[in-house]
Amino acid sequence: MTLDDLGLVRSWRNHPEVRRFMYTTHEIGEDEHRAWFERASANPAMTLLIYEQEGEPRGFVNISRSRSETVADWGFYLAPEAEKGTGRKLGSRALAYAFATLGLHKLCGQALGFNERSIAFHKALGFREEGRLRDQHFDGATYHDVVCFGLLADEWNFRK
Repeated sequence: MTLDDLGLVRSWRNHPEVRRFMYTTHEIGEDEHRAWFERASANPAMTLLIYEQEGEPRGFVNISRSRSETVADWGFYLAPEAEKGTGRKLGSRALAYAFATLGLHKLCGQALGFNERSIAFHKALGFREEGRLRDQHFDGATYHDVVCFGLLADEWNFRK
């Protein structure tokens, strides 16, 4: 991801169908988004990626190695207009990057308990559910569970 991608990524992130599944659901302004990008891109433990199909941007992936050099968390979202099947391709490419390029031992993910598509997506990619944090996230009106996932490099290699 580069500075040139900021407007597009912010438009994806602010789309109602993306925003409603995030920990923060407010509409993100340009200054807030630029400040996030400056912090994240200056952090050597963060990897910000744009997923492209046939040269067209179709999704965003964030890999954060804040626990250690070999254990990371990921987050992602698709362009709202991305065609069916794009998520699976984004996930496969992101996992290849995480394990083969970054050399991770483990990749972790989280999904809000009501985000059934993300939960199914993680499982389809081979992640294992490692826990459920009950009423972990308060969105301003309701508490929600957070479902935690993990995928080890040897599990990915086996599936690959």
